[in-house]
Amino acid sequence: MSGFLFVVPPLVGHINPTVGVAAELTARGHRVAWASADPGLVRRLAGDEAVVFPCAGPVLTGEDGVRPADLRGPEALKFLWERFLVPLAEAMAPGVRAAIGEFGPDVVVADQQAFAGGLVAERLRVPWATSSTTSAEFTFADALAGMPKVADWLDTLLHELRGRIGDPSGTADPRFSPRLVLAFSTPELAGAGAGTGTGTGAGAEAEAGDRIRWVGPSMATRPDSADFPWSWLDPARATVLVTLGTANTDVGARFLAECRDALRCRADRVQAVIVDPANVLGAHADLDEMDDMDDLNDMDDKDVLIRSVVPQLPLLEQVDAVVCHAGHNTVCEALWHGVPLVVAPIRDDQPVVAGQVVDAGAGVRVRFGRVTAPKLGAAIDAVLHEPGYRSAAERIRTAFRAAGGAGAAATHLEELAIGAPAKEAP
Repeated sequence: MSGFLFVVPPLVGHINPTVGVAAELTARGHRVAWASADPGLVRRLAGDEAVVFPCAGPVLTGEDGVRPADLRGPEALKFLWERFLVPLAEAMAPGVRAAIGEFGPDVVVADQQAFAGGLVAERLRVPWATSSTTSAEFTFADALAGMPKVADWLDTLLHELRGRIGDPSGTADPRFSPRLVLAFSTPELAGAGAGTGTGTGAGAEAEAGDRIRWVGPSMATRPDSADFPWSWLDPARATVLVTLGTANTDVGARFLAECRDALRCRADRVQAVIVDPANVLGAHADLDEMDDMDDLNDMDDKDVLIRSVVPQLPLLEQVDAVVCHAGHNTVCEALWHGVPLVVAPIRDDQPVVAGQVVDAGAGVRVRFGRVTAPKLGAAIDAVLHEPGYRSAAERIRTAFRAAGGAGAAATHLEELAIGAPAKEAP
C-alpha cells in the first residue's frame, strides 16, 4: 500500500480529472489525500469522505472583485501568473508542507497550476508527478518562441518562486515533473507533436515528451448535484448543449444571448439546453424548481431550456453537439462521448484547445466577443449536419477510451511509488 497526496488548485476543471484517479487508487487499497485551498470544493467533487488538508490561497479576482473581463493575450497571461498562480503557490506552500509531514505520501501528484506541489515535494525529496489537466502547456514553448521577453519573464518568476518556497538549488520546472507527467488527453486531440520536442519551441515543455503518459480523460461518477427534467428532451429533434464552464460567468451574457437567438431560429429541428449559472439571461429562476411532469407540461418554452447547473456527463449522452468556451475539461468530456463542438475560446489555455479541436476536425471555431447569431447558427448547422465533424469526434472518442483513463493513470503512479520506470499504456 502506498500513499498519494493530490495537490490541486481551487478550480473545478483541475480537480475533476483527478477524482477518478484517486477513486481508482483507493479501490486498489492505497491511501489517498488532497491538499487544496478549497476543501469544500474537493469534497463536493470527490465525495464527503475525501481526506483534505486545507491550504491558504487567493481567489482569481481583479481589483473590483471580478477578474477583468476584457483581458486577452499577454495581459491575460500576466494577470493569471502574477495575480493568481504565483500567489496561489506561495499561499499553499505551508499547507502542502504540513500535509506531506502529516500524511507521509510516497508520491505527490501536483496539478500543473498548483506550483507549490512540485516545488515543496522537490525540497522535501518526495517523488512527485504532474497532473496535466490541459494539454495546452505542451505546446506553450512554441507559442513563446516568438515572444522571448515573455519567456524570460516567466523563467524569472519561476526562479524567484523556487527561491521562496522550494529548493533554491533545484532545477525542475514545477509544471513538468522530471519523473512522470500524466496528460489527460491523447495525441489524436493534442496533436502528434505535442510534448515530444518536435516543435520549434525550447525549454521544459519541449523536453517533457519522454515522461508524458497520455492516459486520456479520467471519467468518474460524480455526486448528483443537479436535477434535470429529462422528459423535456424531444427525441425528434437534435439537442445542443451550450456551456461556458464554471469560471466564465462574468463574461457570458452577450454570447449566451446570441446562442439563444441562433437556436430559437432552428426550433423546428433543434432544441437547446443553455447553462447560465449567473442568470445573465434572467430566465431560469422558475425552471430550476421544476421537478415533476405537471410543471413540465406547463412550460411554454419547449425549445430552449435554461438552467443554472446541469448533470453534464449524463446529459452529454443525450446531446448531438456542444457549444462551449473550449475549456479542456468540457472539450474532452464532449469528445469522450463522440460529440462535435462549436468552440468560442475566451482566455487562458482556451485558444490553444480550440485550435486542437479544429485541427483534429472535430469542431468549428467562432469568435467569442464578436460572433453573431447567424454565424453561430451556421457553425451549429455545420457540426450537426456535415458528417466529417462527427466522424472526427468519434475517432477521438475511440482513442480516448483506448488510452486507459483513470486506471492507466493509477498504474503509472503505482510504478512511480515503487521506483519502477513508468511504461506506456497498451
